[in-house]
Amino acid sequence: MSRERAPGGGNYNVLFLCTGNSARSILAEALLRHYGGKRFNAYSAGSHPTGRINPFVLEFLAAQRLPTEGLRSKSWDEFARPNAPPLHFVFTVCDNAAGEVCPVWPGQPLTAHWSVEDPARYMDDPDEARQAVRDAFRLLSRRISLFVSLPLEKLDRLALQQRIEEIGRTS
Repeated sequence: MSRERAPGGGNYNVLFLCTGNSARSILAEALLRHYGGKRFNAYSAGSHPTGRINPFVLEFLAAQRLPTEGLRSKSWDEFARPNAPPLHFVFTVCDNAAGEVCPVWPGQPLTAHWSVEDPARYMDDPDEARQAVRDAFRLLSRRISLFVSLPLEKLDRLALQQRIEEIGRTS
């Protein structure tokens, strides 16, 4: 695994992908920023970004007192450009994005699929949408907590790949 230091002093650049980059990947980015400290730089993007963050996600993050500044819905193309940060990990959090042909990521990052139900499916019912956001947050919180606790520097690439795939099966 590339040990190139990331901009900003973090050690590992992590990208969370979804189709719309409006809910799940945004939650994951916010959570890794919270749990990861200076060890990680968290990013999110979408294959077909909506251009806005789900309002129930913003409401929930505010209620959890997690910062939302800098969060935005953006294309995954931003991370395939020559001037993009070198990625160490790329996680898809929705089944649609996992099935799409992704750009070629510089640095050959480790990848895994961490399927999470889409809160956007419930936008017609605010109560259900809020519950779906809470459920996605809990699942991602558990997975990201496990991820940041991995002894990344001590695991070889194959062992690390296996661990991040196992985390994606954690419910």
